[in-house]
Amino acid sequence: MLSFIARRSATGLLMLVALSVLIFILLRLAPGDPIDAYINPSSPMSASDLEVLRDRLGLDQPLPVQYLAWLRAALGGDFGYSIQRSGVGVLPLVMERIGPTALLMGTGLAIAIVLGISAGIFSAVRRNTLPDIALSVVSFVGISSPAFLTALLGLYFFSVLLRWAPSGGMQTAGAPFSIADVLAHLVLPACLLSIGHAALIMRYMRASLLEVLNQDYVRTARAKGVREFWVIIKHATRNALLPVITLIGSTVGIAIGGAIFLESVFNWPGMGLLLVNAVGTRDYPVIMGATLVIGICVILVNLLTDIVYAVVDPRIQVS
Repeated sequence: MLSFIARRSATGLLMLVALSVLIFILLRLAPGDPIDAYINPSSPMSASDLEVLRDRLGLDQPLPVQYLAWLRAALGGDFGYSIQRSGVGVLPLVMERIGPTALLMGTGLAIAIVLGISAGIFSAVRRNTLPDIALSVVSFVGISSPAFLTALLGLYFFSVLLRWAPSGGMQTAGAPFSIADVLAHLVLPACLLSIGHAALIMRYMRASLLEVLNQDYVRTARAKGVREFWVIIKHATRNALLPVITLIGSTVGIAIGGAIFLESVFNWPGMGLLLVNAVGTRDYPVIMGATLVIGICVILVNLLTDIVYAVVDPRIQVS
């Protein structure tokens, strides 16, 4: 098990380095000059001042030198300072936003896992019946619905028309902090975030369970007189969960993309909103730092998924 974890960790580390290089190159290839983000339009700078600023920021160095300098500082926990928020470090700014994003994504994924697995089991057991067909139609609609459309429609119907949920933010402005208030603001975006993931998990769970139910050991359990409930839960579901576990780990990256739209629509103070605002203002240090932290989180979740998969199915440790 330790060698398996070491191999997966080494792979994750290489992926993280490749991600940082890709982000750095894409930002440098973006239109415009990075130095423009530091210029105040109301007080133009002379050419000599621009050269001094470029030299101080290291932008006059070759790209490999710039990347290595940034990477060396990042490994020491120094991600630089926000351009738009003068004097505010990128790392404290990013760490401040991780909690709200983790709360939103964790709740959304938890809802998706519970609903998706439950609906998948029910649909497989009731194969080719009206409930199975209805769930299949709903799952296809959920999978094909883009996150931004789901967020806008959910906001319009449940917040504007029906007024069942707050329209934005993490808590009511001017009100004292309370868990009930946070939960009231959390329910709608978390449920909207879970729609596509629950539909995808449901489809995978249904297909996997239908395949397992045709295996010999399941028929043997039934022939021995085991109750159908325990045949499904104890014998079939555990093996059917193997591909679903992998799917759940891989959906974290997709959930981050959906969270970016949801946080923008609902003004949720998380990493997605921070990243969108940084892109809009060309705050390069924040973009680099936030994207790298998001990449670290995704890689750690995928590593955890591999470990859980290895515990459930030890055969993959030899691969």
